[in-house]
Amino acid sequence: MVKLTANFAEKVKIVEVGPRDGLQNEATPISAIDKIALIEKLSDAGISYIESGSFVSPKWVPQMATSTEIFEKLNRVVGVTYAALTPNMRGFEAAMAVKADEVAIFGAASESFSQKNINCSIEESLERFAPIMTAAKKANIKVRGYVSCVLGCPYEGDIDPEQVAKVASKLFQMGCYEISLGDTVGVGTPANVTKLIQAVSTQVPLDKLAVHFHDTYGQALTNIYAALQLGVCVVDSAIAGLGGCPYAKGASGNVATEDVVYMLNGLGIETTINFEKLLSAGWFISEKLGKAPVSKVSTAFLAQKQQTV
Repeated sequence: MVKLTANFAEKVKIVEVGPRDGLQNEATPISAIDKIALIEKLSDAGISYIESGSFVSPKWVPQMATSTEIFEKLNRVVGVTYAALTPNMRGFEAAMAVKADEVAIFGAASESFSQKNINCSIEESLERFAPIMTAAKKANIKVRGYVSCVLGCPYEGDIDPEQVAKVASKLFQMGCYEISLGDTVGVGTPANVTKLIQAVSTQVPLDKLAVHFHDTYGQALTNIYAALQLGVCVVDSAIAGLGGCPYAKGASGNVATEDVVYMLNGLGIETTINFEKLLSAGWFISEKLGKAPVSKVSTAFLAQKQQTV
């Protein structure tokens, strides 16, 4: 298959966030056994990076209470990275105890969001990660950085791209090997995505950036396309479109991995992912949640499959 434009990377890496960022926003409790089955189905489909859990207080995120069990009982595949979100040293130590391959930390591009969610300024939130960065360097563990609210905030509205660049730069300077730019409320459009990537890439090398779009307003795929045109080659997504958007009731959250991979396949961009196995993983977790996949591609293929039965 011939690629449509020379601007795209030859290969795009998918960072699968469904088992963590997706499931933590799902109300239906999912057992550790089923989460492990999902993660193993994803690795079998060829996903090379899976955010598998989060070491946070179960009081605040009940769905992540099984993260220790998941990491302990996973059948790990060589070449697959099993990562964990670790917002503090206690979480980092818990992740190390179960041999997580990588950890992730996060900052916000919005002062209001930072204050309302973790009761401190952006600067203070980043300072809290210094011990994690020191410990990770000593343990030779890679740290991925997230920046939330990069295109809009539920409290402030539009966010200045230069502010995002400032936060992303600080995370990069602290030692994060990759910075994922998250449109937490899903308000972005290709025009402001382009401005965002252009601004941030003056502070952080383009090959160290990833994009993390929510599909609240149905713009995620077009936003990813815009980022790909600028040379971004890492995309975060969630199987079956797992996870709602807490700031837009009833709206979809993370862009579905199936939809992203279908688009990448159509563009002739390599992902090393077995599409049929990917669809199967999405149908598996959707059945466990008792709901249809949010993914439009998955829904279409499922309908075709049912017609032929």
